[in-house]
Amino acid sequence: MSIVELDEKGRITIPKRMRRILRGREVLLISLGDRIEIVPIPEDPFKVLKGSFNTKRSFKELRKEAEILAEREAEA
Repeated sequence: MSIVELDEKGRITIPKRMRRILRGREVLLISLGDRIEIVPIPEDPFKVLKGSFNTKRSFKELRKEAEILAEREAEA
C-alpha cells in the first residue's frame, strides 16, 4: 500500500515497486464509488477467457448486451 498525491492536473505517480508488477501493460481503472481499482489487462485477454463461455449467441449479441449493461451501470 502507498499513499500518493494528485498533482494539479489530477495525475498520480504509481510507485516504482507497483510499476514493476505492471511491466508497462495497459490497465483498466474501475470506479467503485468510494475508491478506484487498477486492474492490469492481460496481454491476450481472449486467451485468458478461452473456454470460459459456452453459449450459442453470437459475439455481436454478447457485445450489445455488455454495452447495455455498461450504460446502465454508468447511469447509476
